[in-house]
Amino acid sequence: MIFHSLGLRNKDQRGFTIIELLVALAITGLITGGVTMTIFQVFAGNARTSNHMTAVRQVQSAGYWISHDAQMAQSVAPDPGASGFPLTLTWTEYGVDGDEHQVVYTLASNKLQREHYTNRATNPTPDATTFVADHIDTANTSCALDGSKLTLTVTASIGGFKPASETRVYEIVRRPDEVY
Repeated sequence: MIFHSLGLRNKDQRGFTIIELLVALAITGLITGGVTMTIFQVFAGNARTSNHMTAVRQVQSAGYWISHDAQMAQSVAPDPGASGFPLTLTWTEYGVDGDEHQVVYTLASNKLQREHYTNRATNPTPDATTFVADHIDTANTSCALDGSKLTLTVTASIGGFKPASETRVYEIVRRPDEVY
């Protein structure tokens, strides 16, 4: 009796057809694919923007420090090789002490390094060594002296998921040699 009543109760119930289930699965798949692609685009955009901003900051840092020192320098001596590095900048401090300052920029292992010396003739060890910029593309970074103008080309390249690169050219005019 119990089985007979259960059978009657289930006879009037209707379920989903296989076509309805396939349509529902297809719509769910499209929505899931769209959401997945949107999330991927957001992550890819963030990675690309982050890498590009890192490259810009590294190039700006290199340009700032070399410009700062080159404008103070009385002597600018890029290496006669193709890249112009190491770049040596020298100036004498005005005033009572008259200390001679020398800054040497070198490119090594995709880093731009700055060594500052005070009175290098008597003190051959650097006062400070600083890594000015990272991710520097040594093949596309160079400096050249033309009269009193130092032309610096700096390229920073960031690898990874979404690689980015930034190149800037700085034209730095040295201060006049005359003392006013």
